[in-house]
Parts: sequence; C-alpha cells; structure tokens
Amino acid sequence: MNALISAENLSVYRNNSAILDNVSLDVAPADFLTIIGPNGAGKTTLLRCLAGVIRPDKGTIHRQPSLRTSYIPQRMTAETSLPMDVKSFLKLNTAADGNEVEDAAEETDITALLHRSIHVLSGGEWQRVLLARSLINKPDLIILDEPAQNLDLSGQLKFYEHLSRIHNERKIALVMVSHDLHMVLASTRKVVCLYHHVCCSGEPTAITKDPEFIQLFGQDMARMMAVYQHDHDHDHHHDDHQNCHETEIRT
Repeated sequence: MNALISAENLSVYRNNSAILDNVSLDVAPADFLTIIGPNGAGKTTLLRCLAGVIRPDKGTIHRQPSLRTSYIPQRMTAETSLPMDVKSFLKLNTAADGNEVEDAAEETDITALLHRSIHVLSGGEWQRVLLARSLINKPDLIILDEPAQNLDLSGQLKFYEHLSRIHNERKIALVMVSHDLHMVLASTRKVVCLYHHVCCSGEPTAITKDPEFIQLFGQDMARMMAVYQHDHDHDHHHDDHQNCHETEIRT
C-alpha cells in the first residue's frame, strides 16, 4: 500500500509502564483519520511519534520520501513579550510569499485578522490562525492534537467546517485526536479507538457497534452516537457501511 506514513508495532514506555503497546497503523494519501480514547490512553504520544517529535522505544515508522507534514500541538501559546501581528506570525520561519499567506488566510477565514496582534485573538481565531500556518508549506499531511478542545460549540462547528472543506478541496491527509465524538462521526472517514493499544478501528458508522468501543465509552454513548450517525447519514443520503475490522489499521 502506498501509505504516507506506516507505523509498525510502536511501543513507548514511561516509568516502567507502556504508554503505547505494539501500535500499528497506516495513513494513506487523503485519509481523514481520528484517534479517540480515554484520557491517558497514549493518543498525544502516538501523534508525536507520527510527527517525529519523539522516537518510540520499539517499532518503526516509515514515511514517504519528501513527505511534507504540519503538526498542530494540543497547546501552543504566543510569547506575550513578543509583539507580532497575525501576518508576521504566518510568515515566521517560512519562505512563503504574500500570495501564499493571503490564500491560506482566505481559506481559513482569517483575512480580517492579518494585521491584528496575535495576543488579542479568541480561542477560535487562534486555532484558525494555526490551521492557516499549517497550510503554508503545502503539506501532504496535517497532524492535529485536540484542535477544538478549548472552543465553545460555535467555535468547534466553525473549525471543523474549515477542516472538512480543506480536506475535501486540497485532498490533504488529516490525522487528528479528538474528544468531540459527535464531530468525529460527522466529519472523519476512519476512527481508531486507542487505549495504549489499538482496541478497534474502522468507519464511524461501524465503530460504535464494536464491543471494545462500548466497553471504553459505555452503552449509552454508543447508542447516542449510533443514533446521531444514522440521522447524519439519512440527512446526507449516505448508506455505505463497513465492518469495524475491515480497515487499513493493523492491530
């Protein structure tokens, strides 16, 4: 398979405990893969391994030659002593010209913010600025760690709308960690349920029926998500279903 990234049998240990235990997955071109799981399940650690921020203690990661990756971490704050507007931040340490910056700004709806200080942005504005910056180097893959965790519902909806449009129009692969299960089911193509190891994986329509998902999130959550997904599919006339284990994710 022509994967952008192929992770095989990754294990990461901290204080004699396995944060990741024999985790394998593939990210294909134009994938939209979301990793879910309880707090402390190793989701951020897995993203950092995929992004090359940390090395696993065991296992291998194969990347396509010249793969361009952007990484949006879980938390990123701007140094308050550094005066900078949004446009300067977008151009920082890049070879981007004015047109590329303006195109990314328009795509993420931050054109009106370009001359505003980065220190006065709302949470939703800051996340869209980070998303715009991630687009500057024309990545093949964007890795996002809970990008909407501190946003209100309106901000979450707007951010995921931008993310879905970028994915559909640019065909960029996305790998994201999220706790927003309702948003995950509405936008992502594949879901990986992680609890130190890959518990289950597959399309959103099938994942809520998997016993491992039900064990982690509870029957009530699984039932609610299944109803939500049915309504979403009905509204959009989708009727494709796939068994949870018929997937490119290898456990």
